[in-house]
Amino acid sequence: MKLNERSVAHYATCDSPTDHAGFLRKRVERHHHHGHHGTSYQRRWFVLKGNLLFYFEERESREPVGLVVLEGCTVELCEAAEEFAFAIRFDDAGAKAYVLVADGQAAMEAWVKALSRASFDYMRLVVRELEKQLEEACTSLAACRKSPRRSSSGRRRHLSNPALPPVQEKQHVLENGYSTWGSSPDRDGGHTKPPPLPPRRRSAAGSSVPALQESPVSPETTCFAKLHHWYGQEIAVLRQEWQERQKRGHP
Repeated sequence: MKLNERSVAHYATCDSPTDHAGFLRKRVERHHHHGHHGTSYQRRWFVLKGNLLFYFEERESREPVGLVVLEGCTVELCEAAEEFAFAIRFDDAGAKAYVLVADGQAAMEAWVKALSRASFDYMRLVVRELEKQLEEACTSLAACRKSPRRSSSGRRRHLSNPALPPVQEKQHVLENGYSTWGSSPDRDGGHTKPPPLPPRRRSAAGSSVPALQESPVSPETTCFAKLHHWYGQEIAVLRQEWQERQKRGHP
C-alpha cells in the first residue's frame, strides 16, 4: 500500500480527533559485528488515529518518525524482560512485530484495548452485530404490532395481593344522570342499601325553629336527588339556629 508522506505527516499533526496517545517504549533490535545482536528500548510519543499508529521522537515533534498500519494484525501480551510489554504481530510470516512497553498496568490495558479496536476488520464485526440486533428488534416490533391486544373485561386484580383472583367491578346504573343504589345485588341476594341517615338533631328548647320533620325518603329509595334535598334540610335548620344565637349574643 502506497502512502503520501506529506499527507500522512499532516494528518498525524493536524487537529483531527485522537483515539489514544501517550508515551511507550519501543523495542529495537541492534545487530553488532561478528553476528551478535542486542535489544534496547526507545521512549517514543505514540498517537493513534483511526487505524494508523504514529510515533514521534518527542511529544512536541512536528513530524512522525514512524507509522504502523493496524490492519491484518493482532495485539497481545508478550513475555519480555521489561514489565507491562505487549506486541503488535501481523499475519504475514515475514512481517515485523512491534514490541511496546507501557509505564504501568493501567496504561498497558488501555493501549491494548484501543489498538485492538482500531482496525477496519473490527469495525466490520461491530457493524454486522449492530445490524443483526437491529433486524431482531424490527422483527420483534412487527410481531407485537400484529398480535391482537387484550380487550378490557372490566376485571381488576387486588392491588394488595396480585395472586388473588381478579375482582369483578360493579357497574352502577345511572338514573337522571346520578348513580343509584339497588342497581347491583349484594351478598344477601337483595340490593345494596344506601348509607345510613345521620342522627336527627332536636331543636333547642325555646327555639322558634321547628324540629326537623321525619324523612319523607324511605331507606329503599333509589333517587339520589331526594336524599340530597333531605340532607340539605338539616343544614338549613342548623344555619337558622346559629343565626338566632348570634342575634341573642350567644356564640
